[in-house]
Amino acid sequence: MKLLLIAGARPNFMKVAPLIKAIQARQQAKPASPAAIEYKLVHTGQHYDAKMSDVFFQELGIPAPDINLGVGSGSHAAQTANIMLKFEPVCESEKPDWLVVVGDVNSTVACTLVAAKLGIKTAHVEAGLRSGDRSMPEEINRLVTDAIADLLLTPSLDANENLRREGVTEGKIQLVGNVMIDALVANLSAAHQSGTLQRLGLAVGKFVYVTLHRPSNVDHQENLRAIMKELFRIARHLPIVFPMHPRTRRRLAEFGISCAGAEGMHVIEPVGYHDSLSLTENARLVLTDSGGLQEESTYFRTPCLTLRPNTERPVTVTVGSNRLTTVARLPEDLDAIIARPPRLGAIPDLWDGKSADRILDALLQFRVAGQPGDRTPISTAK
Repeated sequence: MKLLLIAGARPNFMKVAPLIKAIQARQQAKPASPAAIEYKLVHTGQHYDAKMSDVFFQELGIPAPDINLGVGSGSHAAQTANIMLKFEPVCESEKPDWLVVVGDVNSTVACTLVAAKLGIKTAHVEAGLRSGDRSMPEEINRLVTDAIADLLLTPSLDANENLRREGVTEGKIQLVGNVMIDALVANLSAAHQSGTLQRLGLAVGKFVYVTLHRPSNVDHQENLRAIMKELFRIARHLPIVFPMHPRTRRRLAEFGISCAGAEGMHVIEPVGYHDSLSLTENARLVLTDSGGLQEESTYFRTPCLTLRPNTERPVTVTVGSNRLTTVARLPEDLDAIIARPPRLGAIPDLWDGKSADRILDALLQFRVAGQPGDRTPISTAK
């Protein structure tokens, strides 16, 4: 069975790394097996900055991509279109049995569209997640990808229920758990050796880890000023570590907001995966608008405030340590969570570091069972 694995942006790398390692382990164990799997890794180049891409390949032990489309940045429409234009010839030359896409970035939906029209079966890892907010580009990507993919590999039971409500047949849905946690478990030892707390002069449980980059938080001057005011207030009592996304840094400069001289504020460059895991595990609390940090903090049971009105990962709220907040409510929520125990919630079912193997098993079983999903390529329009 031949797979094309798609990675486009930073969140994708933590999801493809466990798949690659699981495939390699099976290749070594049974190289001549009828169930042997081969793969090629396609990097669309959606994230191309070394701080946002290359360092993650190195730390996760991902081999250099077999194919790099090098699409770069652009509007959502331009980026999606460029990925489709560059990916179609790859599919035609490689002729994979399966395309495996992960997450909800533009690369995910663009490559799925190409495969669907060429009659190539697609498996979506992290399928079924919904925020209910169609103003988020990621929500549109999730909806479209799940509507046309053949095998929907879900991380939690709420995702299964979302797909059923949308009319997806039961045979296409497979609960496999959270593959991001596979990467976390595999990299815990390296994270413990990262030394980031020592470099920043931090004590375990005595700092706040902050990541913010979403337009609703950083592109509006009033919101960003209010957020930074709260961070400056908290930093006087608990040091704040803020690896700053390039977008956020640009907006602070544009709005004339300076962190220089602010007591307790550690504004640093974007960090690698191991440093991020170390900060998440050892923080007193996490403040973020990222999807991945909601999951990682839930695994560590580190209290987390997500600065968004909704989340596509509600299990992190219902089971885990996560809580949604708003700019207006941020001061009281920060004080409330600091007053709570340093560990909250529980780890959701199947967040056990074994999801990649369940994904490969699902692909093999789907093919053997001959379930619906075989396609006839759509003829090229003249």
